[in-house]
Amino acid sequence: MPPPGPGPLVRAGELLGPVDEVAPSLLGCWVVADRPEGTVALRLTEVEAYSGSGVDPAAHSHRGPTPRAAIMFGPPGRLYVYFSYGVHWCANVVVGQEGEGSAVLLRAGEVVLGEELAQARRPAARSPRDLAGGPARLTQALAVGRADLGIDLLDPSSPVRLHRGAPPAAVSAGPRVGISVATELPWRFWETGAPSVSAFRSGGRPRRRRGGQDGPP
Repeated sequence: MPPPGPGPLVRAGELLGPVDEVAPSLLGCWVVADRPEGTVALRLTEVEAYSGSGVDPAAHSHRGPTPRAAIMFGPPGRLYVYFSYGVHWCANVVVGQEGEGSAVLLRAGEVVLGEELAQARRPAARSPRDLAGGPARLTQALAVGRADLGIDLLDPSSPVRLHRGAPPAAVSAGPRVGISVATELPWRFWETGAPSVSAFRSGGRPRRRRGGQDGPP
């Protein structure tokens, strides 16, 4: 069961390790989004790691600090938001050393505060598990978009913040979803058995799409 409220803000120092180690440590964290119409918070249940070390061609940062990916090279804790396939927004936490270009895609979560507001933003959701069960649904539930690009998730005054929460009892890992390069890396992590996790949670074959320039970072 999640705690009755979010824990302390994540500290920058907690995000400085290798991206494939930092990513699973974010499971159970709360993402809290304050908007004029109210607050929605979710507890992360699924994430994906994208490395800026030059070994991950699926990462937007693989080509360096382009205008699109510049935020990925900023200090850890910044929010990297991008428009995926011309359809929906995706949200990522910048991690690693400044200048590295690594980020963690927030793939899924369970809404733990503001469910009614999240449902209003996601009228097609048929159950609470669907409210933030996927990267597009997650950003819709939190009302995250272009205006949030580059905000500091670790600043208590930010409209969107990243807090520590109850870690999962068990974590699973498998291939990333929605990419066609570097598919051998088991860098998708999820809370074992969480209902909000994508249908690929059992290690199913990812859908074949063009590499990371339009897809995940």
